[in-house]
Amino acid sequence: MLGKLHLLIVMTLLFSTTAYSNLVDTVRLIKPSVVGIGIYTPIGQPQNQLFGSGFVIGDGSYIVTNSHVVVKELDDSLLQKLAVFIGKGQAAKVKLATLIASDKEHDIAILKIEGQPLPALALAKSDFRPEGSEIAFTGFPIGSVLGLYPATHRGIIAAVTPTIIPVNDARQISIAMLKQLRDPYLVYQLDATAYPGNSGSAMYDVKTGEVIGIINKVFVQQSKEAAISKPSGITYAIPVKYLHKLLKQHNIKG
Repeated sequence: MLGKLHLLIVMTLLFSTTAYSNLVDTVRLIKPSVVGIGIYTPIGQPQNQLFGSGFVIGDGSYIVTNSHVVVKELDDSLLQKLAVFIGKGQAAKVKLATLIASDKEHDIAILKIEGQPLPALALAKSDFRPEGSEIAFTGFPIGSVLGLYPATHRGIIAAVTPTIIPVNDARQISIAMLKQLRDPYLVYQLDATAYPGNSGSAMYDVKTGEVIGIINKVFVQQSKEAAISKPSGITYAIPVKYLHKLLKQHNIKG
């Protein structure tokens, strides 16, 4: 009995060490492709404003994020530009960007940056990953406060579930919500908690680093601010299959 127990403990330790080693290596490869999304205001203060996260794909000039992260109206009088932030901390650099594709229904946006290309991530195939799959995501939680320091969260796919937007009052239900309730699409529900600023982060396979989803939103039990002090929300990610569809529509190689 003792021999079997000893063998079980050794196997468990080996599995844990291997998984940890895989994640360490994967994060090292992922981080150069993680960027911040915001606006650059050359004659204003602050010059740089960070609103969310994104990641590089394709030939290194395309950036994926959430549609809701991208600022729709820029102040021309302040020469504001859509921007992608690269680097880390105070050494962060600005790359101007252009919105070239958007899918509001699935909350996906694709930007194109100017200048030298960046290291790109590989996209997984369109197949849904099974519940229980190990995942991680890297982005800038509360980035507007903490700055450009990428953080990684890990967990599993807890469920593959229809996307539903809960409301407190029936009067808040819009025509778009009713349409979505009639024909909901499937998203990943995660057991890892994302924070404000994580929107647009790549959710990837722990072992391979392939992107399998895009962090989208967190439903919290209390206020949005409570997600910071009391992270009791459920995190959702948009499956990569919808990104593949958008890329195909715009003839972009992912």
